[in-house]
Amino acid sequence: MIELLTPAEMGRADRLTIEAGTAGIVLMEAAGRAVADAVGHRFAVGARVLVLCGPGNNGGDGFVAARILAERGYVVRLALLGERERLAGDARVAAERWRGRVEPATAAGLGPALREARVVIDALYGAGLTRPLDGEARAIVEAVDAARRPVIAVDLPSGIDGATGRVMGAAIRAEISVTFFRMKPGHVLLPGRLHAGKVLVADIGIRPWVLNSIGVKLHRDLPALWETHLRAPGLADHKYSRGHAVVVSGPMSRTGAARLAAEAALRVGAGLVTLASPPDALVVNACHLTAVMLRRMEGAAGLADLLADARLNAVVLGPALGVGEGTAGLVAAALASAAAVVLDADALTTLAVDPAAGFAAIAARGAPVVLTPHEGEFARLFPDLDGRGGGAELPKTERARAAAARSGAVVILKGADTVIAAPDGRAAIADNAPADLATAGSGDVLAGLVGGLLARGLPGFEAACAAVWLHGECGRLAGPGLIAEDLAGRLAPVLADLYEAERRRAWAAADEEAEEEEEELGGTD
Repeated sequence: MIELLTPAEMGRADRLTIEAGTAGIVLMEAAGRAVADAVGHRFAVGARVLVLCGPGNNGGDGFVAARILAERGYVVRLALLGERERLAGDARVAAERWRGRVEPATAAGLGPALREARVVIDALYGAGLTRPLDGEARAIVEAVDAARRPVIAVDLPSGIDGATGRVMGAAIRAEISVTFFRMKPGHVLLPGRLHAGKVLVADIGIRPWVLNSIGVKLHRDLPALWETHLRAPGLADHKYSRGHAVVVSGPMSRTGAARLAAEAALRVGAGLVTLASPPDALVVNACHLTAVMLRRMEGAAGLADLLADARLNAVVLGPALGVGEGTAGLVAAALASAAAVVLDADALTTLAVDPAAGFAAIAARGAPVVLTPHEGEFARLFPDLDGRGGGAELPKTERARAAAARSGAVVILKGADTVIAAPDGRAAIADNAPADLATAGSGDVLAGLVGGLLARGLPGFEAACAAVWLHGECGRLAGPGLIAEDLAGRLAPVLADLYEAERRRAWAAADEEAEEEEEELGGTD
């Protein structure tokens, strides 16, 4: 399940399901049962459970969970924020089915219940919160966090914006969040991801066909999003059929970053990789290269001559290039070529001097361009979309989408919750990267991965998404203490697993086709 649904889209999925004949209370019963099951899998029968219910449907889920847990032998206390008489719709029905006592939820009155509870169910607000918590609601959230009891959140911890992951005044930190049908952006965007804990996705009876009606364009960055484009090499393949990537080196004193990118491009499957080196850096680069080839390149004219060969179908430039007219000329030469282009690091800072001209050059070309900014570079390129300034009101996903639409490029907005966005509105959020990737040179490796996948022929968005996911998996395998040089070497087992999964899918499809043929033959006898 790779789709991510905003609260508004989830509400639409609920409505479509109800309109198709499933009663809302049936969905609520299934949601509450999933929450009760999450408690039952982790806490023994007889444990004390405090259920905090809010005034909406999230609270209705809490009433259902409370009833089921009490029936199973748990000691349940239920506290409601608001008046029971004001509950409406399915939440009111769920409350009527609860036969136990309903206590008023106040921060002052919850002290003893929180001290006694083995686990707290947070059914206050969920993903649909639209304004910052204040007053009694905020005080309750702060009291729950201060009590340091395990919390199981219904849908999303109260206080987290389901669309953006932002803390709305204050927010509960849960160990587990039980969400329904699909995850929400707030589960994977920071800081919501830090509050959500482990996320369990429960099937409550919403059928996948509703996704087509909703037109989902936001996904988690998982192999299912791009794996059909990342095919294992075939027996008939050769190095020339697998693409030829070019990585542009910096001057003699700054060559390491480009070599990191070049090795990554080769490891990810480009058939050939050439490091284009200025004359003063040739000897330094030659001393470090083996499988990566080396070519002399003098400035923008030299790069243009190199890329005039159509077999060189992807180029990466930016890592340690320096900022100024020389790099501007290299960027212009790359964008004027027929090759797919990855602009990283210093190339992005140089592009920010006159972004409109750069975006016009991108719009005029046919091959994809991928930009790989961190937040600082993004702010220079798109100052009105800066998450720390004028664009602070926009979620990270929308900032990346707006940047992609404006630039005409695929944008990888890097961070612990990296967002990849395409000009057509598609976007993905990566959540597999460990904190250990925050180290010098890590971004250079990522740029090389993108370049290598573009050389292999992957479309821009899929190449970017695959590269970000592979980068995270390599970081996870390398583990604590990793340095950038460790990353590309971890690609082999990650790719092997992906290719094995591809083979299994092919075998399963062949078996299914054979079974269908047998049925057809049997039907003609």
